[in-house]
Amino acid sequence: MWIGNAVSNYGFQFTAVAVPVEMFALTGDSFWVGLLGVSALVPLLIFGVWGGALADAVDRRKLLIVSSLVAWVATLGFLVHALAGWENRWLLLVFSAVQSIGFGVSGPTRTAIIPRLVPAALVPAANTLSFTTIQAGMVLGPLTAGVIFAGWDVHVALVVAYAADALLFTAGLWAALRLPPIPPGEPGRTAGLRSITDGFRYIAGAPVLWLSFAVDIVAMVIALPRALFPEVADERFGGGAAVGWLFSAIAIGSVLGGLTSGWIGRVRRQGLALVAAVVAWGVLVALAGFAHQLWLIVLLLALAGAADLVSAVFRQSILLVYAPDEMRGRLQGVMNVVVTGGPRLGDLRAGAMAAAWGVGVSWVGGGLLAAALAVGLALFFPALTRYRTPDPDPGPETTSQREPISSGP
Repeated sequence: MWIGNAVSNYGFQFTAVAVPVEMFALTGDSFWVGLLGVSALVPLLIFGVWGGALADAVDRRKLLIVSSLVAWVATLGFLVHALAGWENRWLLLVFSAVQSIGFGVSGPTRTAIIPRLVPAALVPAANTLSFTTIQAGMVLGPLTAGVIFAGWDVHVALVVAYAADALLFTAGLWAALRLPPIPPGEPGRTAGLRSITDGFRYIAGAPVLWLSFAVDIVAMVIALPRALFPEVADERFGGGAAVGWLFSAIAIGSVLGGLTSGWIGRVRRQGLALVAAVVAWGVLVALAGFAHQLWLIVLLLALAGAADLVSAVFRQSILLVYAPDEMRGRLQGVMNVVVTGGPRLGDLRAGAMAAAWGVGVSWVGGGLLAAALAVGLALFFPALTRYRTPDPDPGPETTSQREPISSGP
């Protein structure tokens, strides 16, 4: 599963770069690039939460296979659009929405599987490995895409990028097929409205969880400058490979942070560390907005990415350790909405602010505001900063603690 996810995620980064580049090439407007995030947000809100409920009610392996295929269909749509030479911005929005449906279900399902595969004591390490691998793909993928866009005409580069993503996706499908059946921990549960409501009720009664969601929303919605990358690359650095460096910069720092993250598992005050990491993220993003040298922007965004990796691992570990297995799918669905929906709202925020007041105000102002809001949340709602991880249990979970995975054929 780890290998398959690593390869397929690397391939997806080609599309993650190509779609905003294509939209900016068609419109010349960062606002339309930001609308890509909006087109993905609505289906993500619906299918992300419902997908989490499904992950608690059906075999997670089967659900992962079906939802991954839906996302693959959207990638093929981007490929056909590029091959046919169409220049339809609305189709790009539609394909982004379909892709979001697939990711909305597969995301929480894939993560909810992890505690069924490793002992509870190794969940932080497994999360760190997973996040680091994902970020490695987000480094290599955009850099490779940058080489493609620097070496070919934009229309040819789009076809190559989408085709590579469609091909590499098969590794993720292979990984899902190799999993044994993973039945729900609570047989007989349905994925209806009541099940979803139970998940939100659980979160409402757990301040540590909803506060961890809130600080992530602040970090991504207010500070993420991703929608500005095509415009900045084009206007400041002449396009080409620069766009690949900008899209990969945050992930570069996340990979380096993951490779030096052995200390994360030893931190007991994970809530306080999460808030500190979000504040560092906002400040570093703001500093990157002041820079006009490509190497300096990449460096500062990489440092921000390291802070983001730390916050992501703590946030995910708090959720997976705090929640019982029969709730993990639904809570992971909400988390998936926050983690993937926040950046999409951030794209809209960045694009709209850039259209109104310019790239500088959008980039720098967002970073500083996010840092200030994170501090404010920590001061007014101290439950998160007071949270301490339970005493570590080095042994694996017993059968009585966790529903065993049934044997495959």
